[in-house]
Amino acid sequence: MKIFNNKKDLKDCLLDYKTNKKTIGFVPTMGALHEGHLSLIENAKLKNDIVVVSIFVNPTQFDNVEDLKQYPKTIENDIKLLKSVSCDILFSPSVKEIYSENIASEKFNFDGLEHQMEGAFRKGHFDGVATIVKTLFEIIEPNKAYFGQKDFQQLQIVKKMVDKYDLNVTVKGCPIYREENGLAMSSRNARLSKEQKEAGPFIYRTLNKIQQKFDTENITKINEWLENEFKKQPLLTLEYFTIADEKTLKTAKNKDANKTYRAFIAVFAGDIRLIDNIALKN
Repeated sequence: MKIFNNKKDLKDCLLDYKTNKKTIGFVPTMGALHEGHLSLIENAKLKNDIVVVSIFVNPTQFDNVEDLKQYPKTIENDIKLLKSVSCDILFSPSVKEIYSENIASEKFNFDGLEHQMEGAFRKGHFDGVATIVKTLFEIIEPNKAYFGQKDFQQLQIVKKMVDKYDLNVTVKGCPIYREENGLAMSSRNARLSKEQKEAGPFIYRTLNKIQQKFDTENITKINEWLENEFKKQPLLTLEYFTIADEKTLKTAKNKDANKTYRAFIAVFAGDIRLIDNIALKN
């Protein structure tokens, strides 16, 4: 596996592959890799000649300074994991390499996608996400890029950005990778206490029940049921729950047979924020 820390050397290397008509798959990450990331890499390897992974903890997408400080950094273990799945190239730049002296986001308009859910609770978050993803796309120029559906809103925003800026990359969403107990895999899970880890699977169990209820119950009743369920959970605090239109991400009040819906949730276990979602059949 080749490792690069600066843009120029990486671009020079990738130019050789592109000249030889090799296709490039790209998996952007913030490190602290787990099996969910590895599943994205394995998906990328199936459809591309070369796979590039980036590890960059992007400061402009954190609305909480403490969350940025505490975000796990495990580069030596990350490199071992990347080698174990035969990753071709790792790009691990410094903040200065990406932002020079001006650590700030571009401003984006995603036709309202950015104001829903995560956008409402994390000011400027998606400007930061789009800034770094667009920058990495411009450096690497991949044929395909792979994102997990755990961050479904992020996935939709990246797709919108590619469309709006006419970027020549295909964005692929991959299924949520879960722990055996159902908890959606996240780098933040490493910070959970034993008790929090035991409580965490309640999130996915609840989403599964909502998926079943969606067939027969109205959205208002489902919302009330979920809020009552979380009142019984002392270790988990509900930040938001919404059933939303997959396309616009706007909260749904009533069901429409012509629309596709998904349930989204954000929960705090202590100061650790966990998100998850599930597709709903109308």
